Amino acid sequence: MSGPALWSVVGVVIQVLLVVLGAPLLVALMRQVRARLEGRAGAGLGQPWRDLRKQLRKEPIAPDGSTVVFTAAPVVALSSALLIVAAIPLITTTSPLDDVADLYAVVSLLLVGSVAMALAGIDTGSAFGGMGSSRTITVAALAEPTLLVAGFALSVRVGSSNLGSLVEHAQRAPSVVLSPATLLAAAALWIVVVAEAGRLPVDNPATHLELTMIHEATTLEYAGRDLALVELGSAIRLTILLGLWGNLFLPWGVATTVTPGALALGVLVMVVKVAVLGAALGASEVFMAKWRLFRVPELLAGSFLFGVLAVSSSFFLA
Repeated sequence: MSGPALWSVVGVVIQVLLVVLGAPLLVALMRQVRARLEGRAGAGLGQPWRDLRKQLRKEPIAPDGSTVVFTAAPVVALSSALLIVAAIPLITTTSPLDDVADLYAVVSLLLVGSVAMALAGIDTGSAFGGMGSSRTITVAALAEPTLLVAGFALSVRVGSSNLGSLVEHAQRAPSVVLSPATLLAAAALWIVVVAEAGRLPVDNPATHLELTMIHEATTLEYAGRDLALVELGSAIRLTILLGLWGNLFLPWGVATTVTPGALALGVLVMVVKVAVLGAALGASEVFMAKWRLFRVPELLAGSFLFGVLAVSSSFFLA
């Protein structure tokens, strides 16, 4: 294997390890920021990893009557998230999997994880599980089209929906970052990030009130190692969404060459971007309440409108 090819593989390995090890720390950072702003001490940055270690030591338990769908869902959700991490340009655009790092493929893999967890909620036969699954699919059905439309707005000028190409084009032509199409797409995708990650005002990750939760309702029956996989997959999904948003609209620092220095800079910039975005998202949740479920479609319809306007701007203001 030649030098550039070897460093491409090394970049993917570093990217996957960085996200897997850092995703629980991102969740902890957001909780800590929120706790400090609310006047609490917080549990510390190591708490999610302590929780995962405790869960991994426990035996998984499946509800009576559940099938292989329930036991396979955490593995499917985590595997789809890891595949996305290996393909998308988080620290480098020179991944050997760059050919499959297509916007539409990534959106499909995100949907695979959502559908797997929704089916698991239904498979338990629990009323709360079915309710959470229904809400999960509702949010996904409204959010995924916005992802596609906003991504199309970004790809119009590049002539490709490859995520690496989008990032490299933004680096070569920084003026496009401040164009109306890009700003509208950024607003649309930020709302989608909030919805897909289950954050306020769409969902409250800190609640266990059955009548209001979405993500938690589909995971109520999980325990032990299965619950650890679910929580780790959810944290990785959040990191993916924030990392993609940061690299698409703040593309500087992402490595476009396979050299040790470029990869090191890419790692540093990736950590800073995701940490800042996560802290900002966590801080914003202190000042807002969860919306009623019937208002969530209005929010996501607004994000879709931003996406359509971004597409229009890409064509008429080019």
